Amino acid sequence: MKGYIHVYTGNGKGKTTAAFGLALRAIGAGKKVYIGQFVKGLVYSEVKASRQFLPNITVEQYGIDCFIEKAPTQIDIDVARKGLEKVSKIISSAKYDVVILDEATIAIYFKLFSVEELIELLKKKPDETEIIITGRYAPTELIEIADLVSEMKEIKHYYTKGVEAREGIEC
Repeated sequence: MKGYIHVYTGNGKGKTTAAFGLALRAIGAGKKVYIGQFVKGLVYSEVKASRQFLPNITVEQYGIDCFIEKAPTQIDIDVARKGLEKVSKIISSAKYDVVILDEATIAIYFKLFSVEELIELLKKKPDETEIIITGRYAPTELIEIADLVSEMKEIKHYYTKGVEAREGIEC
């Protein structure tokens, strides 16, 4: 089966959730899934669940802490670049049917690595590997090479009323 490149982007909630939903569907069909999370270093509920209950999903994180409200440090950059190198090997190995690069577009936005580097990696993907890339601010170059692009658009969200992220729902 031919694998395609998906991009889930936009300012709305649900990009990572959609990618994890696809991962669940894939393992239900007997596929192996690799998820590389860029920028994120906290162990969110979906990571806990995957590690505890879903052995056909491998999750690795390439983030230290949430630096979104400050500039990334050299350590943030080094960890993301190490992740990109690891993901390149994962994709080339064809060991996984589905590879998710969660928040890769945020890593590009914060200049942890370039869109050109990501595109070079994508050009080397085996034909049968499905790749999903998530995050806000997807660059035009990435959108152009993708086979499927979905934009999550925020219409209304309760965080505007001061509701913090809730465990099991947003984190």
